[in-house]
Amino acid sequence: MNLLVVDTSGPVCGVAVMDGEHVWSEYTAQNRNTHSASLMPMVERSLESAGKTLREMDALAAVTGPGSFTGVRIGVATVKGLAHGSGKPCIAVNALEALAESTGRMDSDMLICPIQDARAGQVYGACFRNGCRLMADAPMKLEDYLDAIRKLGPGPYLLTGDGMAAHRARIQEILKEEAAFPAPAFSFLRPSAAGMLAIRKGTPVSYLELKETYLRPPNAEKNRKLLEAMRHE
Repeated sequence: MNLLVVDTSGPVCGVAVMDGEHVWSEYTAQNRNTHSASLMPMVERSLESAGKTLREMDALAAVTGPGSFTGVRIGVATVKGLAHGSGKPCIAVNALEALAESTGRMDSDMLICPIQDARAGQVYGACFRNGCRLMADAPMKLEDYLDAIRKLGPGPYLLTGDGMAAHRARIQEILKEEAAFPAPAFSFLRPSAAGMLAIRKGTPVSYLELKETYLRPPNAEKNRKLLEAMRHE
């Protein structure tokens, strides 16, 4: 399966062109540019570097969250637009599963603990061992998340993702010697890892069926409900 993969769920913008055996090109960027400015040039560069065209892709994959509300929308909307124009199916990839896959340790007995920074002292977190999910995606306070993974078994706990980077000092303070961290090259979501998940277990759908994965309502939705409540007071 020839696959174009897009990830904008976190601070790193990523694009890969690959099949089940080869990564033909892979670009990641974390810079001052917004994902909306970076993404389409990266898509074009990835296809050109791979010597492929969009028409040659069998499907387009998007990391659909959880993660940054705006970032997720950018990636999903871009993939939907490309799929609509090219007539290709889409595959949704879970961000936390892709983060765990990016560590290269999914077949390990170690507890793999991907976390995305959800702001206000919270994280979006999950937990995996030997390729199996042990915890559903959930938004929670960092301390509650660390307490939850401790109940799943003894450490070490391999923490990864932008939530790990944002809260590393606090994680070390709580978990102490049981906290483990991947090398920098394996601590962010790699689009090729998301692509492998899409190839192994993804379900192709039409662009109309591709949806963002949100674990809590966006601020805009919260503000709308607040304004409606105030009008009825």
